[in-house]
Amino acid sequence: MLTPYDEFPVHQTPYPFSRVPSTDYNWDEGYYYGILNPDEKLLLATGFRINPANDVISGYALLNVAGRQFTTRFSRCWRRDFNTVIGPYRMEVLEPLRKLRLVLEENESGQSFDILWEGSAPPSLEPHHYDESRGRATTDQSRYTQAGTVKGVVRLKDREWKVADGNWVGIRDHSWGLYAERPPLGPAARWLSPKQKKGNQRALRLWTVFRTGAVSGYWHIHEDADGVQGRFDDVFGAPFGGEFFRGWTDEKIELATGRHQTELAPGAKMIKRLEVFLRDTRGRDWRQIIEVDTPPFMPMTMGYTTGSWKDGGNFHTYHGSEELALEWDEFDFSKQPTLYTPYGIDGNSDTFAAAMGFDYTKPICGAEHLARITTIAPDGTSMVGAGQVEMFVNGPYKPWGLE
Repeated sequence: MLTPYDEFPVHQTPYPFSRVPSTDYNWDEGYYYGILNPDEKLLLATGFRINPANDVISGYALLNVAGRQFTTRFSRCWRRDFNTVIGPYRMEVLEPLRKLRLVLEENESGQSFDILWEGSAPPSLEPHHYDESRGRATTDQSRYTQAGTVKGVVRLKDREWKVADGNWVGIRDHSWGLYAERPPLGPAARWLSPKQKKGNQRALRLWTVFRTGAVSGYWHIHEDADGVQGRFDDVFGAPFGGEFFRGWTDEKIELATGRHQTELAPGAKMIKRLEVFLRDTRGRDWRQIIEVDTPPFMPMTMGYTTGSWKDGGNFHTYHGSEELALEWDEFDFSKQPTLYTPYGIDGNSDTFAAAMGFDYTKPICGAEHLARITTIAPDGTSMVGAGQVEMFVNGPYKPWGLE
Protein backbone atom coordinates (compact mmCIF):
# COMPACT_ATOMS: atom_id res chain seq x y z
CA MET A 1 0.00 0.00 0.00
CA LEU A 2 1.01 3.61 -0.46
CA THR A 3 2.06 5.78 2.45
CA PRO A 4 2.37 9.58 2.82
CA TYR A 5 6.14 9.16 2.40
CA ASP A 6 5.71 7.79 -1.12
CA GLU A 7 4.95 11.35 -2.27
CA PHE A 8 8.64 12.24 -1.94
CA PRO A 9 11.43 11.23 -4.38
CA VAL A 10 13.48 9.40 -1.77
CA HIS A 11 12.77 5.70 -2.47
CA GLN A 12 15.65 3.27 -2.00
CA THR A 13 13.84 0.17 -3.31
CA PRO A 14 11.39 -0.40 -6.21
CA TYR A 15 8.55 -0.82 -3.67
CA PRO A 16 6.36 1.58 -1.64
CA PHE A 17 7.57 2.56 1.82
CA SER A 18 5.10 0.15 3.40
CA ARG A 19 7.35 -2.71 2.24
CA VAL A 20 10.79 -2.76 3.83
CA PRO A 21 13.68 -4.71 2.25
CA SER A 22 13.58 -7.46 4.89
CA THR A 23 11.10 -9.91 6.41
CA ASP A 24 13.26 -10.42 9.49
CA TYR A 25 11.46 -9.67 12.78
CA ASN A 26 14.66 -7.95 13.94
CA TRP A 27 14.34 -5.25 11.25
CA ASP A 28 12.98 -2.14 12.90
CA GLU A 29 13.21 1.64 12.97
CA GLY A 30 12.79 4.05 15.81
CA TYR A 31 13.69 7.10 17.84
CA TYR A 32 14.99 7.83 21.31
CA TYR A 33 14.72 11.25 22.97
CA GLY A 34 16.17 12.31 26.31
CA ILE A 35 14.96 15.46 28.09
CA LEU A 36 17.16 15.98 31.13
CA ASN A 37 18.11 18.28 33.95
CA PRO A 38 20.74 17.22 36.53
CA ASP A 39 19.64 19.93 38.99
CA GLU A 40 16.15 18.40 39.06
CA LYS A 41 17.63 14.86 38.94
CA LEU A 42 15.14 14.31 36.13
CA LEU A 43 15.47 12.40 32.89
CA LEU A 44 12.50 11.87 30.59
CA ALA A 45 13.24 9.18 28.00
CA THR A 46 10.66 8.83 25.24
CA GLY A 47 10.38 7.40 21.75
CA PHE A 48 9.00 4.57 19.68
CA ARG A 49 10.01 1.73 17.36
CA ILE A 50 8.28 0.24 14.34
CA ASN A 51 8.46 -3.46 13.49
CA PRO A 52 7.16 -3.74 9.91
CA ALA A 53 7.37 -7.55 9.80
CA ASN A 54 4.92 -7.82 12.71
CA ASP A 55 2.95 -4.68 11.73
CA VAL A 56 3.49 -3.08 15.15
CA ILE A 57 4.48 0.39 16.35
CA SER A 58 5.16 0.73 20.08
CA GLY A 59 6.45 3.57 22.22
CA TYR A 60 7.19 4.66 25.76
CA ALA A 61 7.54 7.62 28.07
CA LEU A 62 9.91 6.85 30.95
CA LEU A 63 10.29 9.51 33.63
CA ASN A 64 13.03 8.96 36.19
CA VAL A 65 13.29 11.42 39.08
CA ALA A 66 16.11 10.64 41.55
CA GLY A 67 15.67 6.92 40.90
CA ARG A 68 11.88 6.72 41.06
CA GLN A 69 10.88 5.51 37.62
CA PHE A 70 7.43 5.84 36.02
CA THR A 71 6.86 4.38 32.55
CA THR A 72 3.87 4.66 30.23
CA ARG A 73 3.85 2.27 27.26
CA PHE A 74 1.61 2.39 24.19
CA SER A 75 1.24 0.21 21.10
CA ARG A 76 -0.91 -0.35 18.01
CA CYS A 77 -0.74 -1.98 14.59
CA TRP A 78 1.31 0.05 12.13
CA ARG A 79 -0.11 -0.16 8.63
CA ARG A 80 -3.59 1.05 9.60
CA ASP A 81 -2.07 4.57 10.07
CA PHE A 82 1.43 5.56 8.95
CA ASN A 83 1.51 8.75 11.00
CA THR A 84 3.89 8.86 13.96
CA VAL A 85 0.99 8.76 16.41
CA ILE A 86 0.17 6.09 18.99
CA GLY A 87 -2.99 6.97 20.90
CA PRO A 88 -2.16 9.99 23.09
CA TYR A 89 1.46 10.10 21.86
CA ARG A 90 2.79 11.78 18.75
CA MET A 91 6.01 13.02 17.19
CA GLU A 92 5.78 15.94 14.77
CA VAL A 93 8.68 16.70 12.41
CA LEU A 94 8.60 20.50 12.09
CA GLU A 95 11.95 20.83 10.28
CA PRO A 96 13.81 17.64 9.32
CA LEU A 97 17.00 16.98 11.32
CA ARG A 98 16.48 20.19 13.28
CA LYS A 99 13.14 20.81 14.99
CA LEU A 100 10.54 18.36 16.33
CA ARG A 101 7.63 18.33 18.74
CA LEU A 102 6.96 15.52 21.22
CA VAL A 103 3.52 15.27 22.81
CA LEU A 104 1.93 12.88 25.26
CA GLU A 105 -1.61 14.14 25.80
CA GLU A 106 -3.42 13.65 29.10
CA ASN A 107 -4.32 9.99 29.55
CA GLU A 108 -5.19 7.40 32.19
CA SER A 109 -1.59 7.00 33.33
CA GLY A 110 -1.37 10.55 34.72
CA GLN A 111 1.79 11.24 32.71
CA SER A 112 1.86 13.87 29.94
CA PHE A 113 4.18 16.36 28.25
CA ASP A 114 4.52 18.81 25.38
CA ILE A 115 8.14 19.41 24.31
CA LEU A 116 9.67 21.41 21.49
CA TRP A 117 12.98 19.70 20.68
CA GLU A 118 15.44 21.72 18.59
CA GLY A 119 18.92 20.63 17.50
CA SER A 120 21.80 22.80 18.67
CA ALA A 121 24.10 21.25 16.04
CA PRO A 122 23.76 18.94 13.04
CA PRO A 123 23.22 15.23 13.72
CA SER A 124 26.20 12.86 13.65
CA LEU A 125 26.01 9.62 11.66
CA GLU A 126 27.72 6.96 13.77
CA PRO A 127 29.95 4.26 12.22
CA HIS A 128 27.72 1.59 10.69
CA HIS A 129 26.70 -1.22 13.06
CA TYR A 130 27.21 -4.68 11.56
CA ASP A 131 27.48 -8.20 12.95
CA GLU A 132 26.86 -11.68 11.59
CA SER A 133 26.73 -15.31 12.64
CA ARG A 134 27.38 -18.23 10.27
CA GLY A 135 27.07 -15.95 7.27
CA ARG A 136 23.72 -14.44 8.31
CA ALA A 137 23.61 -10.74 9.13
CA THR A 138 22.32 -10.29 12.68
CA THR A 139 22.97 -6.54 12.88
CA ASP A 140 23.02 -4.20 9.91
CA GLN A 141 21.97 -0.80 11.20
CA SER A 142 22.48 2.94 10.75
CA ARG A 143 22.19 5.41 13.62
CA TYR A 144 22.58 9.14 14.03
CA THR A 145 22.77 11.13 17.25
CA GLN A 146 22.12 14.78 18.05
CA ALA A 147 22.05 17.17 21.00
CA GLY A 148 19.69 20.09 21.35
CA THR A 149 17.58 22.46 23.39
CA VAL A 150 14.16 21.65 24.84
CA LYS A 151 11.20 23.79 25.90
CA GLY A 152 7.77 22.91 27.20
CA VAL A 153 6.18 21.17 30.15
CA VAL A 154 6.33 17.71 31.79
CA ARG A 155 3.60 16.46 34.13
CA LEU A 156 3.22 13.42 36.35
CA LYS A 157 0.02 13.26 38.35
CA ASP A 158 0.12 16.33 40.64
CA ARG A 159 3.71 17.36 39.73
CA GLU A 160 4.77 19.69 36.92
CA TRP A 161 8.14 20.75 35.55
CA LYS A 162 8.60 23.78 33.31
CA VAL A 163 11.18 22.89 30.67
CA ALA A 164 13.08 25.98 29.53
CA ASP A 165 16.58 27.33 28.88
CA GLY A 166 19.26 26.91 31.49
CA ASN A 167 20.17 23.45 32.71
CA TRP A 168 17.67 21.61 30.48
CA VAL A 169 19.31 19.61 27.68
CA GLY A 170 17.88 17.45 24.91
CA ILE A 171 19.52 14.47 23.20
CA ARG A 172 18.28 11.97 20.66
CA ASP A 173 19.12 9.14 18.30
CA HIS A 174 17.37 7.63 15.28
CA SER A 175 18.24 4.14 14.05
CA TRP A 176 16.97 1.68 11.45
CA GLY A 177 17.84 -1.72 10.01
CA LEU A 178 18.59 -5.11 11.55
CA TYR A 179 19.49 -4.81 15.22
CA ALA A 180 20.31 -7.78 17.46
CA GLU A 181 17.83 -10.50 18.36
CA ARG A 182 14.62 -9.48 20.08
CA PRO A 183 12.99 -12.40 21.84
CA PRO A 184 10.29 -13.62 21.99
CA LEU A 185 10.02 -13.13 18.20
CA GLY A 186 12.26 -15.46 16.24
CA PRO A 187 13.01 -19.18 16.12
CA ALA A 188 13.73 -21.25 19.20
CA ALA A 189 17.47 -21.48 19.80
CA ARG A 190 17.40 -25.28 20.16
CA TRP A 191 16.60 -25.66 16.45
CA LEU A 192 19.48 -23.46 15.31
CA SER A 193 23.12 -24.33 14.76
CA PRO A 194 25.33 -23.18 17.63
CA LYS A 195 26.25 -19.54 17.35
CA GLN A 196 29.52 -18.89 15.61
CA LYS A 197 32.40 -18.43 18.01
CA LYS A 198 33.47 -14.82 18.06
CA GLY A 199 36.89 -13.25 18.02
CA ASN A 200 37.73 -10.27 20.19
CA GLN A 201 34.80 -9.48 22.47
CA ARG A 202 33.65 -6.15 23.87
CA ALA A 203 33.53 -5.89 27.66
CA LEU A 204 32.83 -2.16 28.12
CA ARG A 205 30.65 0.30 26.23
CA LEU A 206 30.64 4.00 27.06
CA TRP A 207 28.42 6.23 24.88
CA THR A 208 27.64 9.88 25.51
CA VAL A 209 25.52 12.58 23.87
CA PHE A 210 25.79 16.03 25.46
CA ARG A 211 25.45 19.80 25.18
CA THR A 212 27.83 22.10 27.06
CA GLY A 213 27.40 25.73 26.14
CA ALA A 214 28.15 26.26 22.46
CA VAL A 215 29.79 22.81 22.10
CA SER A 216 27.72 19.66 21.67
CA GLY A 217 28.23 16.23 20.20
CA TYR A 218 28.78 12.56 20.98
CA TRP A 219 31.49 9.97 21.49
CA HIS A 220 31.74 6.26 22.24
CA ILE A 221 34.49 4.03 23.63
CA HIS A 222 34.53 0.22 23.42
CA GLU A 223 37.12 -1.94 25.19
CA ASP A 224 37.81 -5.62 25.80
CA ALA A 225 38.24 -7.32 29.17
CA ASP A 226 41.79 -5.99 29.44
CA GLY A 227 40.72 -2.41 28.74
CA VAL A 228 42.09 -2.43 25.18
CA GLN A 229 40.19 -0.75 22.36
CA GLY A 230 39.83 -2.80 19.20
CA ARG A 231 37.51 -3.94 16.45
CA PHE A 232 34.89 -6.19 18.05
CA ASP A 233 32.59 -8.84 16.67
CA ASP A 234 29.37 -7.45 18.06
CA VAL A 235 26.59 -4.96 17.36
CA PHE A 236 28.67 -1.89 18.21
CA GLY A 237 31.92 -2.88 16.52
CA ALA A 238 34.00 0.29 16.19
CA PRO A 239 36.46 0.85 19.08
CA PHE A 240 36.13 4.64 19.15
CA GLY A 241 34.15 7.35 17.40
CA GLY A 242 32.77 10.81 17.92
CA GLU A 243 32.54 14.40 16.79
CA PHE A 244 31.84 17.77 18.35
CA PHE A 245 30.19 20.86 16.90
CA ARG A 246 30.61 24.45 17.94
CA GLY A 247 27.17 25.88 17.22
CA TRP A 248 25.33 24.80 14.08
CA THR A 249 27.85 25.95 11.50
CA ASP A 250 30.80 27.54 13.36
CA GLU A 251 33.05 24.47 13.57
CA LYS A 252 32.94 20.70 13.15
CA ILE A 253 35.50 18.80 15.25
CA GLU A 254 36.22 15.19 14.28
CA LEU A 255 37.62 13.11 17.12
CA ALA A 256 40.47 10.67 16.52
CA THR A 257 41.19 9.03 19.90
CA GLY A 258 39.76 8.85 23.39
CA ARG A 259 40.57 7.33 26.77
CA HIS A 260 38.85 7.47 30.14
CA GLN A 261 39.45 7.38 33.86
CA THR A 262 36.32 6.12 35.58
CA GLU A 263 35.35 6.17 39.24
CA LEU A 264 32.45 3.86 40.09
CA ALA A 265 30.00 4.33 42.92
CA PRO A 266 30.94 2.19 45.94
CA GLY A 267 29.76 -1.40 45.53
CA ALA A 268 27.95 -0.81 42.25
CA LYS A 269 28.43 -0.78 38.48
CA MET A 270 27.37 2.86 38.32
CA ILE A 271 29.39 5.88 37.26
CA LYS A 272 30.28 8.38 39.96
CA ARG A 273 32.87 10.38 38.05
CA LEU A 274 34.29 9.99 34.57
CA GLU A 275 37.18 11.93 33.08
CA VAL A 276 37.64 11.59 29.33
CA PHE A 277 40.69 12.64 27.34
CA LEU A 278 39.96 13.22 23.66
CA ARG A 279 42.15 14.19 20.72
CA ASP A 280 40.74 15.54 17.48
CA THR A 281 42.03 14.93 13.96
CA ARG A 282 43.96 18.22 14.11
CA GLY A 283 45.96 16.98 17.09
CA ARG A 284 44.21 19.20 19.64
CA ASP A 285 43.38 17.86 23.11
CA TRP A 286 39.91 18.09 24.65
CA ARG A 287 38.79 16.93 28.07
CA GLN A 288 35.45 16.20 29.66
CA ILE A 289 34.63 15.85 33.34
CA ILE A 290 31.43 13.88 33.86
CA GLU A 291 29.78 13.78 37.30
CA VAL A 292 26.79 11.69 38.33
CA ASP A 293 24.89 12.18 41.59
CA THR A 294 21.59 10.40 40.89
CA PRO A 295 20.87 6.70 40.15
CA PRO A 296 20.83 5.73 36.47
CA PHE A 297 17.55 4.69 34.93
CA MET A 298 16.71 1.05 34.15
CA PRO A 299 16.08 0.75 30.38
CA MET A 300 14.28 -2.59 30.81
CA THR A 301 10.92 -0.94 31.53
CA MET A 302 10.96 0.95 28.21
CA GLY A 303 9.94 -2.03 26.09
CA TYR A 304 13.08 -3.36 24.41
CA THR A 305 13.37 -6.57 26.41
CA THR A 306 11.11 -9.56 26.86
CA GLY A 307 8.84 -9.05 29.85
CA SER A 308 9.00 -5.25 29.76
CA TRP A 309 5.28 -5.28 28.93
CA LYS A 310 2.91 -6.80 31.47
CA ASP A 311 1.85 -9.53 29.03
CA GLY A 312 5.47 -10.71 28.84
CA GLY A 313 6.14 -9.12 25.44
CA ASN A 314 8.16 -6.15 24.20
CA PHE A 315 8.14 -3.36 21.60
CA HIS A 316 7.71 -5.74 18.72
CA THR A 317 4.91 -8.00 19.96
CA TYR A 318 1.14 -7.61 19.59
CA HIS A 319 -0.53 -6.47 22.81
CA GLY A 320 -4.18 -7.37 22.24
CA SER A 321 -5.46 -4.31 20.37
CA GLU A 322 -5.11 -3.23 16.75
CA GLU A 323 -5.92 0.36 17.75
CA LEU A 324 -4.29 1.04 21.13
CA ALA A 325 -2.79 -0.88 24.02
CA LEU A 326 -1.87 1.38 26.95
CA GLU A 327 -0.28 0.50 30.29
CA TRP A 328 2.00 1.98 32.94
CA ASP A 329 3.98 1.06 36.03
CA GLU A 330 6.19 2.60 38.69
CA PHE A 331 9.36 1.32 40.38
CA ASP A 332 11.64 2.65 43.08
CA PHE A 333 15.21 2.28 41.79
CA SER A 334 16.64 4.93 44.11
CA LYS A 335 18.86 2.30 45.78
CA GLN A 336 21.04 0.31 43.39
CA PRO A 337 22.05 -2.47 42.86
CA THR A 338 18.47 -3.73 43.09
CA LEU A 339 16.40 -6.66 41.92
CA TYR A 340 14.22 -6.27 38.86
CA THR A 341 12.01 -9.10 37.60
CA PRO A 342 10.47 -8.88 34.11
CA TYR A 343 6.79 -9.62 33.68
CA GLY A 344 5.79 -13.21 32.97
CA ILE A 345 9.16 -14.79 32.18
CA ASP A 346 12.30 -16.29 33.61
CA GLY A 347 14.67 -13.37 33.26
CA ASN A 348 17.54 -15.59 32.11
CA SER A 349 15.55 -16.60 28.99
CA ASP A 350 15.95 -13.15 27.44
CA THR A 351 18.99 -13.47 25.21
CA PHE A 352 18.96 -9.78 24.29
CA ALA A 353 19.15 -8.83 27.96
CA ALA A 354 21.90 -11.38 28.50
CA ALA A 355 23.86 -9.88 25.62
CA MET A 356 23.56 -6.47 27.29
CA GLY A 357 24.89 -7.88 30.56
CA PHE A 358 21.64 -8.20 32.54
CA ASP A 359 21.16 -11.16 34.89
CA TYR A 360 17.76 -10.69 36.49
CA THR A 361 18.41 -13.31 39.17
CA LYS A 362 20.97 -10.97 40.75
CA PRO A 363 20.81 -7.33 41.83
CA ILE A 364 21.59 -5.05 38.90
CA CYS A 365 22.21 -1.38 38.18
CA GLY A 366 20.79 0.87 35.52
CA ALA A 367 22.80 1.59 32.40
CA GLU A 368 21.69 5.13 31.51
CA HIS A 369 23.27 7.93 33.56
CA LEU A 370 22.09 11.52 33.88
CA ALA A 371 25.29 13.57 34.15
CA ARG A 372 26.68 17.04 34.62
CA ILE A 373 29.34 17.52 32.00
CA THR A 374 32.14 20.05 31.72
CA THR A 375 33.92 20.31 28.38
CA ILE A 376 37.41 21.82 28.45
CA ALA A 377 38.52 23.06 25.03
CA PRO A 378 42.13 23.02 23.77
CA ASP A 379 42.53 26.71 24.74
CA GLY A 380 41.47 25.94 28.33
CA THR A 381 37.94 27.35 28.03
CA SER A 382 35.43 25.46 30.22
CA MET A 383 31.81 24.98 29.19
CA VAL A 384 29.25 23.44 31.52
CA GLY A 385 26.15 21.49 30.57
CA ALA A 386 24.65 18.02 30.74
CA GLY A 387 24.22 14.79 28.85
CA GLN A 388 23.39 11.13 29.02
CA VAL A 389 26.06 8.46 29.51
CA GLU A 390 25.33 4.84 28.63
CA MET A 391 27.51 2.20 30.26
CA PHE A 392 27.32 -1.53 29.61
CA VAL A 393 29.76 -3.94 31.25
CA ASN A 394 29.61 -7.42 29.72
CA GLY A 395 31.48 -10.00 31.78
CA PRO A 396 34.92 -9.45 33.31
CA TYR A 397 36.62 -6.07 33.02
CA LYS A 398 40.05 -6.17 34.61
CA PRO A 399 40.81 -2.40 34.85
CA TRP A 400 37.97 -2.10 37.38
CA GLY A 401 38.66 -5.44 39.07
CA LEU A 402 35.37 -6.90 37.83
CA GLU A 403 35.47 -10.66 37.58
